[in-house]
Amino acid sequence: MKKLIGKLLTILIPLVIGVGIIYYQFTTLTADEIAKIKVSFQKANYYYILLSLVIACTGYWSRAYRWKYSLNHLGYQTKFSTNFFTVCVSYLVNFTVPRSGEITRAALLKKYENVPFDKAFGTIVAERIVDLLIFFLFVFIGFLLQFDTIYKFLLSQNVSLENLIVFGIIGSVLFLIFILIWIYAEWDLILKLKKKLAGLTEGITTVYKMKDKWKYIFHSFFIWFSYLMMFYVAIFALPETKEITFDIVIMGFIFGSLAVGFTNGGLGAYPFSIALIFSLYGITKDVGTAFGWLVWTSQTTLSICLGLLSYLLLPILNKK
Repeated sequence: MKKLIGKLLTILIPLVIGVGIIYYQFTTLTADEIAKIKVSFQKANYYYILLSLVIACTGYWSRAYRWKYSLNHLGYQTKFSTNFFTVCVSYLVNFTVPRSGEITRAALLKKYENVPFDKAFGTIVAERIVDLLIFFLFVFIGFLLQFDTIYKFLLSQNVSLENLIVFGIIGSVLFLIFILIWIYAEWDLILKLKKKLAGLTEGITTVYKMKDKWKYIFHSFFIWFSYLMMFYVAIFALPETKEITFDIVIMGFIFGSLAVGFTNGGLGAYPFSIALIFSLYGITKDVGTAFGWLVWTSQTTLSICLGLLSYLLLPILNKK
């Protein structure tokens, strides 16, 4: 019973937060702004939304193709169709509990390709580490290009540069302490965790040791390039956003990605964060909100459709 309640809470809490953000966003809009959002949806050029979805599919394909390099390095030859379908299902599952799709991917690969769960999950953790490094590169470039705008915004929120530096130093010191404890401590808890994570280590180190690591890295950058272009192409769908410069696109892309990463599929948080970031550059709230919901709705529909279709096809194509 406790486990069931725990599972329900992990699903309901993010859902309630997302609904709360949606409620807050639309209750702070005037009737005129809501009317303008409806007009934006009606006059949007959906050719660019469709093109955005096609680009998103190339990212799905590349993520599934990249996975084979780390699995091959571990000695497992899996079918590309299985890799692709499990990736699609993982995107669908992420709408329930944030980041739960990774566990689902490893579990499905164990079921249909008999790859040990810990090793499959280790390769997925390795992917996330590489993805995080590339995302940090986007963050660095975006903040470098928009430092003045961000700094002015932080000042308007009474956040000083000195406080940010202090928080950064404290965070770095705490992280260093954790690393030292993990490496040198002989505590029972640490030793048990190391033992449980031993199966992940082989998967995580595959990137460094694999024969095709440069192909793996190429696909890693291509995945994020497809994500960025998916977002960039969508700006041409609305007349008010098609003149947005590329550096502003990068900032919207960064905060949109954060919203998706820390919530269940970006419900509520994605359109809200896009509208907030665009407002820093003089884009009205109704246009930013319309754009955010346009992109989120289309991408969510794609993820749900591909995820459900993949979930149905997996057992059919793996009857043996």
